Amino acid sequence: MRKEYRIRKNEEFGALIGEHHSSASSSFVVYRRNRKEAKARFGISVSKKLGGAVERNLIKRQLRMMITESVDFEQYPFDCVVIVRKGYLKQSYAGNKKDLEKLLKTGRIG
Repeated sequence: MRKEYRIRKNEEFGALIGEHHSSASSSFVVYRRNRKEAKARFGISVSKKLGGAVERNLIKRQLRMMITESVDFEQYPFDCVVIVRKGYLKQSYAGNKKDLEKLLKTGRIG
């Protein structure tokens, strides 16, 4: 996922989560709002409860790849923050990807 498609500022994370439009599964919580820029952007949050820095960075790399393979940034109508839950560690990459795709497709606001 290219850097222009990422949400990196803490204020943007807080504003997006503060709108309370979310959907959840055992592996992820996805907060969303209508995008404000030309392309959709994503933020990723992984808790320290899921492991040390090496494990968290691996999860973030995998998640960025899942998002890149699943989303057309030009067409997707939302900015999203994806929070990883402990259930992520219990599933395979393919299972987690399917779970994320389902959350991203079924998301509606309003």
